[in-house]
Parts: sequence; structure tokens; C-alpha cells
Amino acid sequence: MKKFIKVTLIIFFILLLATLVGLGFYISSIYINARAMKLNEDILSSPYISVQVYDKENKPLKEDNEINRNFAKIDELSADTKNAFISIEDKSFYSHHGVNYKRIAKAMLNNIKSRSLKEGASTITQQLVKNTQLTSEKTFERKIKEVALAQKIEAKYSKDEILQNYLNIIYFGNNCYGIENAANYYFSKHAKELNLEESAMLAGLIKSPAKYSPIRNKENCINRRNLVLSEMYKDEVISTEDYNKAKNSPLNLSINNERKNKLNSYSQASIDEAEMILGLPARQIALKGYKIYTYQNHDKQEALENAINSQNLETDSAGIVINNSNHSIEAYIGDSIFKILDAKRQPGSCIKPILVYAPALNEDIIYPCSQILDEKTSISNYTPKNVGNVYRGYVSAREALSKSINIPAVKVLSYLGIDKGKAYAENMGITFDEKDDSYTLALGGMTYGVNLQQLAGAYSTFANNGYYAAPKFVSFITDKNNRLVYINKPKAQQVLREDCAYLITDMLRTCATSGTAKKLASLNMDIASKTGTVGKSNSKENLDAWNISYTKEQTCGIWIGNLDNTPINYAGGNQPTEIVKQYFASVKDNSTFTTPESIVEKNIDGTELSENHRIVLANNYIPERYTQKEIFSIFNLPSDVSNKFTSMPKTDFNSKVENNKAIISFNAKDYVTYNFKANDKVLKSISNKNGEQIVTIDLLTPKQTITIDYFYTLSPEINNTDKINFIKTNKTNISKDKWFI
Repeated sequence: MKKFIKVTLIIFFILLLATLVGLGFYISSIYINARAMKLNEDILSSPYISVQVYDKENKPLKEDNEINRNFAKIDELSADTKNAFISIEDKSFYSHHGVNYKRIAKAMLNNIKSRSLKEGASTITQQLVKNTQLTSEKTFERKIKEVALAQKIEAKYSKDEILQNYLNIIYFGNNCYGIENAANYYFSKHAKELNLEESAMLAGLIKSPAKYSPIRNKENCINRRNLVLSEMYKDEVISTEDYNKAKNSPLNLSINNERKNKLNSYSQASIDEAEMILGLPARQIALKGYKIYTYQNHDKQEALENAINSQNLETDSAGIVINNSNHSIEAYIGDSIFKILDAKRQPGSCIKPILVYAPALNEDIIYPCSQILDEKTSISNYTPKNVGNVYRGYVSAREALSKSINIPAVKVLSYLGIDKGKAYAENMGITFDEKDDSYTLALGGMTYGVNLQQLAGAYSTFANNGYYAAPKFVSFITDKNNRLVYINKPKAQQVLREDCAYLITDMLRTCATSGTAKKLASLNMDIASKTGTVGKSNSKENLDAWNISYTKEQTCGIWIGNLDNTPINYAGGNQPTEIVKQYFASVKDNSTFTTPESIVEKNIDGTELSENHRIVLANNYIPERYTQKEIFSIFNLPSDVSNKFTSMPKTDFNSKVENNKAIISFNAKDYVTYNFKANDKVLKSISNKNGEQIVTIDLLTPKQTITIDYFYTLSPEINNTDKINFIKTNKTNISKDKWFI
């Protein structure tokens, strides 16, 4: 037994030794090959590069695709600026030779504990290598190459040259590569003019430009900035007085408006998408010579820009155009000092078709003509309100959606179920936070919201017969040798039945002709539309205004608001709808929605609809004036057929005597004629009246019989007769209860 254990241990140690030797050879070979690699010195010393982006006709986009053009010289930067980056990124920068082995060992231990490659322990030199010579992938092999090339750079360049190159290529968020561009964007000044707290903010930002954004995550940004200041204080490069003053100062941003158009251009949106596709930052895409081919349609881009510019907006805004057939984005423009597609906004009533009405149609819960009681209501401790606190009684689902009435939307979501509604919306590209679980969702109340690309993409599902695929900017990408490295192949998934997609489209057509988007009615084209307006809580001011409209061919979405939540004076049915109108008026779109075979037109009983709010099919005896044509899915047809006009229903007549007058009250129907007769002479006639009616007739004899003949106004052959006997009296204001029918 002991011999067996001894042999096993010997074998184990031999295998371990062999593994270590093999690993050593592997690491050595990678290191040696990396040391033999030629440095791309042009990239190190010249940060001026651009990404090549092309439109659908393979012509270069006429937009600024430069990564950065401005260069900051190291000898012009303040000591505070240089020290801020060194203190937080690489304290031993001036003493190591490219690699900090102690930090690497510590990071390796932490990575082993966390079973990840989360910590990299890169020096400034290594970060320069990663951003200019290698990809950003987190692999063991790349890390070895990074070490080898960092040592090569240290041997060739001075520390100040390395720091200068590093500061001119590092990414600061919001399309800012290099400290000069970052200083210009965030503070409207040159890098050499940065003060201590500004330098500390920028140094803290580079670890995660999104997480520590001074625009979107101010508290995170201040905490990170103060950490940088704390490290500088520990390193004794700033005084106690300067430290305390800087850490207590506000951010004091001064965003440069000159960069906002570039930030929200079609070209930039395409580059952002390519970054996700290739897993590379824009700088690496430019350095490696990748070419991005997009779906941009020059004519539609121009039409969209002209439509938005026609309104002379004084707010942030954005517009997008999606080709429904291939799920491509053919035009996009935004106007803001922030990147609009990175922001999420409350969708308001624009969420109703996606989350509420289309799913309810697909689940056979409602018809477009279904009657919903618009009234003050509370559901699960939620008390929604209509605009202006106006409540309309029973309205159809079509009217509720087209006029954007709130209460019916909340009620329909309660019939459908929140989870089911969210599931449909998620299948159309809408994302929710885990806290999004209340009926406020029916009115667009989300924790974070949606962006314009997501919302317009969801609406394109309706135009695509119920199929959804995420809309994309990028068609294909090639490398510097024109070899194809990516091609977009949309895989549309069916979310709604074709019939339900058509029904929601038909309801939104009504919105475009007589609803909140009725400005579009003059276009004289087959278009569906929905507006949305998001109000500020406990205020009459608005924060967001939307219009999403679509034809069979294309979807156009418009958003107006302010990403800093400054109130706006716009509403969805006004400027956004006017922009959509201007856009479609300038592009040729004669497409029409085709009625699928699964849609049928049926006559329903209009009297039953108005009286009892029920959807029942009309029988063959109901006169045409009392029927109503509606469209239905063949998979969800009304099962009941009306019995109206086949026999005369009994009517209750209430009667009394006052001052020798017979007073008869009853509920009239406008399709019934009521003749009140005595001795075959018509004394009173009531027709085309709805609701309670009171008939007064003088009693001429001590005992008088009044005969009531009532019949369908257009079908007198179907009738009924009632008789009421009255006793004449000289007493006044006394009802005679000995009457009979």
C-alpha cells in the first residue's frame, strides 16, 4: 500500500513538473514572439485617425468620423494633471520598466480567487500597448504579449513620451479620445488649462466612462474623483489645503455644444454598433483599417434632417427611419450634448400598442370594437387618471387607443396580466427592470424606459405581419484587405399572429386620421401612428414627446425632450407628429397594408352595442341602419347572434294619474315607434328617442283605456300592444294605483 502511494506521488510530481515545463515553454514562446513583433510607431505618436463608414450605395458618409484630431503636449500639461493619472493608474510609473510585477502577482491571486480575469494590474505603458498594438480581449496570451511589448516601448521611449502618448489615446467617454478632446468636451477648455479637480475627474473617468460619467452618474463621478484626490494626497503631490478644497468642489461641467452633432450622427451610431459587433473600441477599429458599410439612404437621411430642422426646436431631439422589410436603419439624426441612443426615456402612451393592445388582441381578449368603461378606477392600489380628469363612459378599444385614453389601457392590461404584456414587449425588443411590475406600465411608467431605436423597432413588428428583428445600422464590415468579417443576417421571430398585427395597425390608422396624430390625415396615405407625451410629476410641464408612425414600407420615430430633464413645451400630437408629417410628405411611399385572409368583416348589432355594450353578430332581420361593420380575426369571432328585430321585446310602462292627467313613463329605444291611442285615435307618438320618456295625456272620461302600440320603426309588422286603464278623479296630485296593463 505504501509503495503504491509512493509511486502515485512520484507520477503526480512528474506530471506537475512536465506541466510546469510545458507552461514555461508556452509562455516563453509567446513572449519571444511578442518581443520580435514590430511596434506600430505611427499609431503611438500620431493619434489622428478616422473610421471608414459607407452608405447603402458604398459611398463614404459625409460625416466626421475622426477618432481624435487634437494633441496635448506633455510639457504643456500641469503637474496636477500628470500626477492625477499616475496616482490612480500607476504609482510606480517612473520607477518600473513597463511592468509592475508586484501588482501582477496580487492581481493573479485575486483572479484565482474570483475565477476570472477581472483584474489586469496594467501599468500605463501596458495600457498604451493594449490601446495601440493589441486587442482588448482578456486572455492569458494577450497579457503576455502586453508585457513583452511594454518592455519594448520602455526601452525605446522616455517616460514623458510614453505618458504623452498614453494621455492622447485613452478613452474618456462621449466619443472623447485623448485628454485634449476630453477637456474640450467636458470643460470647454484646453488640456493645459485643467485645474486640480478637473484633472482628477478625468483621471477617474477612464476606468469606466459609463459608470463614472459626470453627465449620467454624477454621484459616482464625484466619488471616483475624490478617490483620485485621496491617492494624490497620499502620494504627497498635493497639499492638505488643495485636497480639501478640491474634494468639496462641484463638478462644474461646461459641455461644448460644438461636438453634439458628431455625437448623435448616423456615422457615430454605426461606429457604436460596430464596436459591439467586433468587440473592439472605435480606436482599434480605425487602427486595424476596418470598413463599416451601413444601410443609410441618402434621400431619407436628408428628408429626416430637413423635417426636424423645420421645427426650429430648442430642445434635444432625435429621429429614426427603419426599413421594415429588412430591419435596417436608413436614417438617423440626433441633436444633444449627450449621446441620445445611450439614454432611456419614459415612452408614455407609445407603449400601449406594444404592451397592452396588441398582446390583448393576440390573446383573443378584446376586439377593436370591444367596449371598455372609462371611469375613475383603482387597480391594485394604483389609481390612474385621464388627461384633464375627463372620463367618457363606455368607449371602444379603437377609440381608447386612438385618443390615448388612459383608464381603458390600464383595464385591458389587468385583463391580460402584467407578466404576459411584458413578455410580448420583450419579444419586440423592449427591456424592463425587475422593478417594472405595476400597472403604471400600461401608461409607460418604467424604471428606466426605452430609447428611440428600441421603440421604433417594436412598432416595425406591426408592419411586418407580426415578425420582429432588432433594427441595425451596420450591413457588413470588411478588414483592411476588404475581406468580409461580418454581415448582418436578421432572423425575424414571430411575436404576433398576422391577423393581430393587422388589427392593431388598423386601430393605429384611426389614430392617424381622427386621433391624437390626426395631423397626418392630410397626407392621404396609408399610415398608422401613435403619439406619446410624458408629463412631469405633479406638474403641467412635459418631459418627453413622441410620435412613432409607420407605413408598410418604413417606420419613422421622433423623440423630443431634454436628457437633463429640463421641461419642454411640446406634446406628442404636435411637433413630433408635424415632423413625421413633413418627413413622409417629402419621400415617395405609396405602400399599402394588405388585408390578410384571416381578417373578415362582420355586421354587429349596433343597438346591443350601445345599450348593453356587448359585441354580438347582427341577424338578417336587423335593418342596416342599426348594424355596424367591424373587422375581426377568424380566430376570434363573436359567438353570439342578436335576437333583435325577430320579436318585439316587452316594455315596462309605469303610469299614474295626477290632476286628471294620465302620466306614462318608460325607457324608449330609438329604433321603436310608440303610439298612444284611445278609441283607435293616436293621441301621442314617440319615435327616434332613446332613454326615459314621459308622456302626459288628458283623461276625458271617468274610465279611460289607453292602448299603446309599439313596433320597430322600420318593421311595423313586428309589434306589441299594451293597455292601461285609468280612473278619472277630481283629487289632485294623487296617483291611482288600481291600474293594470
